[in-house]
Amino acid sequence: MVSRVVFGRGSFNQLGDIISPKRKNIKAPFIFLVDDVFKGNSWLTSRIPLAYNDQLLYISAKEEPKTSQVDELVEQIILSHKDRPSGIIGIGGGTILDLAKAVAILITNEGEAKKYQGWDLVKSPAIYHVGIPTISGTGAEVSRTTVLTGPEKKLGINSDYTPFDQVILDPELAKDVPKDQWFYTGMDCYIHCIESLNGTYLNAFSQSYGEKAYQLCLEIFVEDNLTEEDSQDKLMMASWHGGMSIAYSQVGVAHAMSYGLSYLLGTKHGIGNCIVFDHLEEFYPDGVKLFKEMKQKHKIKLPQGLCDNLSDEEFDIMIDVALSLEPLWINAVGKNWKQIITRDKLKGLYQKM
Repeated sequence: MVSRVVFGRGSFNQLGDIISPKRKNIKAPFIFLVDDVFKGNSWLTSRIPLAYNDQLLYISAKEEPKTSQVDELVEQIILSHKDRPSGIIGIGGGTILDLAKAVAILITNEGEAKKYQGWDLVKSPAIYHVGIPTISGTGAEVSRTTVLTGPEKKLGINSDYTPFDQVILDPELAKDVPKDQWFYTGMDCYIHCIESLNGTYLNAFSQSYGEKAYQLCLEIFVEDNLTEEDSQDKLMMASWHGGMSIAYSQVGVAHAMSYGLSYLLGTKHGIGNCIVFDHLEEFYPDGVKLFKEMKQKHKIKLPQGLCDNLSDEEFDIMIDVALSLEPLWINAVGKNWKQIITRDKLKGLYQKM
């Protein structure tokens, strides 16, 4: 679990006080990885506590994080500084938070990032790393994985060394998120709840978090009678609880299939989950029905025809990626999942998207 967390509007201002005791020496920098959407936004950037040799790197979140991108960042950091960094601070959405976790791991573990894609392959503890979400829903701030697209697969570095040492939850940071993006990442949280609560891995621990996150999602996206500030506060907590629910169970069909979309077509995670989930009545009838109602209520139109012009070979690539995520299928449909989830079934679903 994340060992330390601060919550509250304006808590971002405490970042300097929080990290300064962790500085090893004046030559050991803090590296700030910041979503480039904040470039030129002095409301946020002027409060980043840079000192000594600290480095601020703006990173685009237009594409999902890649293993090659992690390797490049690690090399850039190592070549730019004689001393090992005091810590990595990620400020942004799921893409930036996952990159921060992966970079912190790869600074202390030899080799390329792709070698650690999977479960419990990381041998050495990561360096100190801090997560500061600026959008809510993905649960990346609390999860024990950092999902990366590698040369052969899209798969997380799932390990006990992945979670952040410190998280700062400041709902104010989410104030300028565009409406469609707010919906897509919020639905990522909602889908976490549905997949966790309907899964074979469910236990009392993950259920208690999943039910709370689900209830918060209903308040935010269905009842819709909250002030903007209350909505931001509650979605930040829904994201946390949804992420905790997954940490102790597993996701399911929507995530497995959206990884395929993302690997082949570069579809972003939040919107990819929505596109897939829209067609999963067979697996999650009640969850999909409510999802369609929320979509209509918030006037969200999902992209259509993503898979219209794909070749059989391209469908096979997506199906291979989806089928490789065995724990997700076991959670979704049980240990005999291979009898139920055939290549033809997945192809039929992808053809609807």
